[in-house]
Amino acid sequence: MEQYYGTGRRKTSVARVFLRPGNGNIKVNGLPFDEYFGGLVKAVSALEPLRRTDAANRFDAYITVKGGGKSGQIDAIQLGIARALVNYDSDLRTKLKPAGLLTRDPREVERKKYGKHKARRAPQYSKR
Repeated sequence: MEQYYGTGRRKTSVARVFLRPGNGNIKVNGLPFDEYFGGLVKAVSALEPLRRTDAANRFDAYITVKGGGKSGQIDAIQLGIARALVNYDSDLRTKLKPAGLLTRDPREVERKKYGKHKARRAPQYSKR
């Protein structure tokens, strides 16, 4: 059976996306897409690469995602799907690249420093 693979990452989330020819079934960690994300409005953006390339009903997606929260997982899945589509047909790159769907968002959480409350938040200063 032929399948196309793409890895997506965002913050601390990692998504492994397997696209197989099918009719649009999407499973995330063994659950249907809608059930896993439970009505989150932002979750629909994860399927944007499929919509842009008119491939929504041509593939079944099997996705495993771990780490981070739901928002990071959604963005990781989006990148994974886009990379898997490019793996399937490199001509789709021209549709996905201008939309920014193939760009890995490099922002990560900044570490906490000693002497600070958070990464940058300093203790309150008192002059007297």
